[in-house]
This record gives sequence, C-alpha cells and structure tokens, in this order.
Amino acid sequence: MNRSHSYLLLFILYGIGFICLGPIQADAVPMKDDPKGFEGIPWGVAFSESGEFTLVENGRRVKGYELKQGPPPWGPAPLDSMRFVTIDGEFGRVTIRYHGSDTHRQIVSFLESKHGPLDRTPGQIAGKFVTQGNWRGDETEISLTYDSRTDRGIIFVESRSLATRFADGMAAEPDNLGATF
Repeated sequence: MNRSHSYLLLFILYGIGFICLGPIQADAVPMKDDPKGFEGIPWGVAFSESGEFTLVENGRRVKGYELKQGPPPWGPAPLDSMRFVTIDGEFGRVTIRYHGSDTHRQIVSFLESKHGPLDRTPGQIAGKFVTQGNWRGDETEISLTYDSRTDRGIIFVESRSLATRFADGMAAEPDNLGATF
C-alpha cells in the first residue's frame, strides 16, 4: 500500500472513531407546558436594571442581569447563579448554573414534572461523563448539561424566536456570557 492510501485509510478510521466515540447529543422532547418566558416574565419584553435586578454583563447587543438578592432556589434545588439575558434590549434567555449530583437530580425531576419526561432510551441523555436533556415548546427551549467530572451543570432556558439573534450577537461579543463550566 502506498503512503497516500495509508493516510486516506487513517483519515477514514479516525473519522469513524470520532463519529462512534464523539459526544452524545440528546434529542429534544416536546414540552408539555410551554411557559412562554421564565417565571412569569414573557419573552421579548424590555428589560433593564431595576430595584430587583443589577446589570452584570454589558455588551453592545447582549446584556446580562442578576437578581440583587442572589439566585433563588429553582423548584427544590439550590442554584449557584441565575442570569437573565437580553439581546437588543429584549428578554430572551436565562442561564442557570449549579453544582452537585443531588442538585442535578432535583433539577431534572423538577423539569420533568413541569415539562414532561426525558427520553431515557440508552444513549439519549447520558454519555460517559456528560448528561444532556432538552425540552422544546413552541416558544421556549430548555437545554440542560451536567458534567460529572466537574460536578457542574448549566441550563439555558430561552426564547426560540430570539435564539438566532443571540448566536449573532454573541459572535460579535466573544467574551460575553460564555457557557464554560
């Protein structure tokens, strides 16, 4: 076998290995009760600093606000942070961070009780270290990712209609509101 065929074979084997061993993507389940916002705040409303919220991220298009008294529990689960995010002044996303396997179980149970059970077919929601869950409604999408190596989780609750604007706005502001654990 000549050298170019060896490289081609290696490239093909690497590609197959990546496909077979790569991260597992969870399919979104239909949301049984779309909240059309978050905790009574509808998507798209004007949002600004107030007596209740403080501005913590001030990008050109994307701004983040947190509750002045800190994040409340969500359902029964304690949270590390809860950030309300706007694009061009319109409320469109909440980013929630948490830690701990017990908290993770509480949050998944809370979300399933409100929005429907996750597809628990083997391989749908769990990889070796990362668990994912997605609920999709007509107006709202909830995406949960938990990494057991770091014992940290992140949830995005967002407006489906504003999601593409976030992608555009955050690309222009690369240091703003990253999703790292």
